[in-house]
Amino acid sequence: MGDAKPPVQANGSAAAPRLRRVLTLWDLIFYGIVLIQPIAPVPLFGVVQERSHGYIVDTILIAMFAMMITAFSYGRMAALYPSAGSAYTYVGRGLNLHLGFLVGWAMFLDYLLQPLINAVWVAETIHGWVHWIPSAALMAVFIGAITFMNLLGIRASALANKLLLALMSVVIAAFVLLAVRYLFHLDSWDGIFSALPFYDPKTFDFRVIRSAVPLAALTYIGFDGVTTLAEDVQNPKRNVLLATVLVCLFTGIFGGLEVYLGQRVWPGYHFENITGAFMDVCMRVGGRWLFLGMTAVTVLAAVGSALTGGLGAARLLFGMGRDNVLPRGVFGHLDPKRNTPNYNIWIIAILAFGGGVFLSLNGHGYENAAELLNFGAFIAFMGVNFSTFWQFGVKRATGHEINWLGDIILPLFGFVFCGWIWLNLSNIAKIVGGVWFVIGIIYLCYKTNWFRSKPIMIDFTES
Repeated sequence: MGDAKPPVQANGSAAAPRLRRVLTLWDLIFYGIVLIQPIAPVPLFGVVQERSHGYIVDTILIAMFAMMITAFSYGRMAALYPSAGSAYTYVGRGLNLHLGFLVGWAMFLDYLLQPLINAVWVAETIHGWVHWIPSAALMAVFIGAITFMNLLGIRASALANKLLLALMSVVIAAFVLLAVRYLFHLDSWDGIFSALPFYDPKTFDFRVIRSAVPLAALTYIGFDGVTTLAEDVQNPKRNVLLATVLVCLFTGIFGGLEVYLGQRVWPGYHFENITGAFMDVCMRVGGRWLFLGMTAVTVLAAVGSALTGGLGAARLLFGMGRDNVLPRGVFGHLDPKRNTPNYNIWIIAILAFGGGVFLSLNGHGYENAAELLNFGAFIAFMGVNFSTFWQFGVKRATGHEINWLGDIILPLFGFVFCGWIWLNLSNIAKIVGGVWFVIGIIYLCYKTNWFRSKPIMIDFTES
């Protein structure tokens, strides 16, 4: 056995090394659940309940349909172009390199917003309970701590993520059991099973509900990370597609159950602490221990997300600086002692704090940050849906017989559905996101001599 030689191709050269396809469908699904996190709807509960006038379950389910169709498109494009660039690669190679750059620019905004949105949520939640501490001060402490850890090069380990997921699962399971017990004691089976969270003729207003769907869609952000493992999974054409769709389905059903029970326990949509509303629901069904447990896991999840998101954004800036997409002297710099992109980490920190304070000026910081994040995300979603239609419905690879449902109807419906959600974003998200997008267009014009040359590619593997 020890004398075995590498396989030789017909021309006599050794076969090129390839990644081993070892991941199963269930491995991908678990990975997607870890990315999205089982508590994804928890920070959104109060904000979406208030925006939808008590119909958060409907908004979660409406957003789920848009995400499942988009996940179908992601899965099909991942089979064609397995890459860490995800939507950036799919649009760039499936449609046009310049459009791909603009999608990448929109995705870059999402990377920058990860530490910001987590800082705003933690600051607003704690401020809701401890009013004498200003939100801006809490934001500064949170961002300062995250920046300090990233400067030291500390990253959350895979073991820490698994432990956090296990802790989340225990707390969520405790909430479900205690909520069911509370509702049963309150009104027997009628307390548990009710159509009112879905439809009440006295209060149902679809125009109000649709305005909250963009916020509810934040529950699903991260599902596309499954597609980055396309080169490592068995039968990628089948399993990547199935995994992305099933992750969205699981998130919608499980997240819908969480908020359904929360809505039954707290039927109204008026809260003293809107960002910490779900914790107040936990206090009602499980007392102080469940309140503290849910608070702990959501804050820990926010810290982990801000840490990895902030460092991911800093590494992405470094990759762009190294490749001269951005000025190399600043963005391509590494700390010689710790080998960290320290200039970029400081830039992320300043942008996160300044952006958090700005978005909080009207008292809706988390809401504004969430919709701004969705500004870039839904541009990417629309791009992937249209790329799927173009690749499979228009260009049609050799030997591919057109399937009207999968190649044309579903991707175009996903494009329109995501466009409808994008149009329902708040004005501040459209204005700030629009300014960012215009800057990207101007920068692209400058770098490509008014689209005469190919744009410099953004290497998303750095993130």
